[in-house]
Amino acid sequence: MSKNYWLFKAEPHIYGIDHLNAAPKKTGRWDGIRNYQARNFLRDQVALGDEVFIYHSSCKNIGIVGTAKVVKTAYPDPTQFDPESNYYDPKSMPENPRWVSVDIQVTKTFPQIISLANIKAQLELENMVLVKQGRLSTQPVTKAEWDFILGMI
Repeated sequence: MSKNYWLFKAEPHIYGIDHLNAAPKKTGRWDGIRNYQARNFLRDQVALGDEVFIYHSSCKNIGIVGTAKVVKTAYPDPTQFDPESNYYDPKSMPENPRWVSVDIQVTKTFPQIISLANIKAQLELENMVLVKQGRLSTQPVTKAEWDFILGMI
């Protein structure tokens, strides 16, 4: 099986690369995804060993801040069942969960952010999902896009 590449969006004040770096083994649960297309990627396509760009959004410095790898594939997101969670979904039942999580482990924290403006300025990245359909929180990245962005560090 071939490896897939992804971009996961995070709001760093809630859960970003600093939280992952501070976690045991730099590993954490990627949860709170409440978009069906993003959920379907997590559930159906994200696989063990896949590579992930960590992208900070909804903050002052928007862009890619590092990489991670998938260390545990899709499982029911426990936040959907917790009434105290911001991600609680009263329509989701343990016997038929709507939402999934994956676990990822940081592999590299970039010395500086690769800004969205810089990404958009690259002709080689003009067809990237981030540029075309920016709001999606979990999105595929091609191997060519992955390699090009790593070359921007």
